[in-house]
Amino acid sequence: MTDVTFAGLGIAEPILRALAQENYTTPTPIQSRAVPALLAGRDLLGIAQTGTGKTAAFGLPLLQKLSIGHVPPAPKQCKALILAPTRELAVQIEESLRVYGRFLNLKRAVILGGVSANTQINTMKGGVDIVVATPGRLLDLVQQKMIRLDAVQVLIIDEADRMFDMGFIRDVRKIVNYLPRERQSMLFSATMPDDVVKLVGDVLKNPERIEVAPQSKTADRVAQSLYYVPMPQKRQLLSHLLEDVSLNRVIVFTRTKHGANRVAEHLSKTGVSSEAIHGNKSQNARQRALENFRSGKARVLVATDIAARGIDIDHISHVINFELPNEPESYVHRIGRTARAGGEGIAISFCDSTERTYLRDIERIIRMKIEVVPHDLPDLTAEQIKAAEERRPPHGHRHGGGGKPGGGHRGGGHKPGGGARDGAPAGADAYAPKKRNGSRPHWQRGKDKKRTSAA
Repeated sequence: MTDVTFAGLGIAEPILRALAQENYTTPTPIQSRAVPALLAGRDLLGIAQTGTGKTAAFGLPLLQKLSIGHVPPAPKQCKALILAPTRELAVQIEESLRVYGRFLNLKRAVILGGVSANTQINTMKGGVDIVVATPGRLLDLVQQKMIRLDAVQVLIIDEADRMFDMGFIRDVRKIVNYLPRERQSMLFSATMPDDVVKLVGDVLKNPERIEVAPQSKTADRVAQSLYYVPMPQKRQLLSHLLEDVSLNRVIVFTRTKHGANRVAEHLSKTGVSSEAIHGNKSQNARQRALENFRSGKARVLVATDIAARGIDIDHISHVINFELPNEPESYVHRIGRTARAGGEGIAISFCDSTERTYLRDIERIIRMKIEVVPHDLPDLTAEQIKAAEERRPPHGHRHGGGGKPGGGHRGGGHKPGGGARDGAPAGADAYAPKKRNGSRPHWQRGKDKKRTSAA
């Protein structure tokens, strides 16, 4: 496969010209295998770790198919639909298609939440060839009859496992019901949990299956290391590491939105240019943060797992897990932000005493022990020890957490991730779950109703 070229795969001249301008010369393994199958009209299931070139693998055949005998779309219609789990990934896909298709007369639209829908509605009035969308906003506009999906020829679902993680799968299934039965469909996923397997059976017809890396395998070119460090000293260690100028473009991952803000504020106070990105920020603020990081105005991007997949920024030198993720698969996607497209990268993780179970889960899924590196930070002060004791979860109420730090449910009920609840009032139980719809915990509301009816 060393002599394979994009021309040899059957890519048309206008697209080849665009690729040449971007210095794309050699197809990646998933591109070499997916492009011929898709050009032949096959449905496709692609399983590949992040950074393997999936966007071009489906984007190049899509552009070529739509450009042959091109007929302008009808009002409110689109010919191809690409679903992505996050706004950032949707924007990234559209930008890539714009680059690959710069010499083609194809119209595109990005449909996503977090911004006004008016511009999106106006764009769709004349019809477009390709819609790249997040499920929620797209379904809203379809149900408002602002977008029609009855002319879709190609459906692409990217990061399908992430769709399930984020609770979008019901919207995805509703959207699929609006589509014509006769279409070409493809689904890409980094992992294949049972829910994704079922979706494959519902959406794809006799698909070509392409798997270019074992499930949940970390990027081969990422050097991984680990520091055992108490939570009160994590910021100190982070600042110490950033004194090394070789850490020139760094993503720092936290578990919570407030944690991301606090780390970014700490870095800014110590003179390190940084941006924070998480779900509480508006879409415009998130795009500004990404652009500042991409352009080099910000040296560090502090992010929650919203940025663990789909953000394609070149030359990220290091990924630092300030807090280990409570889902081991997220570790794989986090460190995949570096060492993209055949490059090399470094992943550094911090682990405190409450995160040892997370670490064991991660090492089990990556099938290796992460190298432990000693640090030379001074011993904790009395104040730091006291603060650490105050943050320690009380015994007893794990509520099905299986002994993991923070306990709690996954996907509902108590929030996963351990740690004190952000925004808890002074004096409150810092590890108590959030209360919903009033001052009583959700598991007590049924008892309240019984007492009321009895009275």
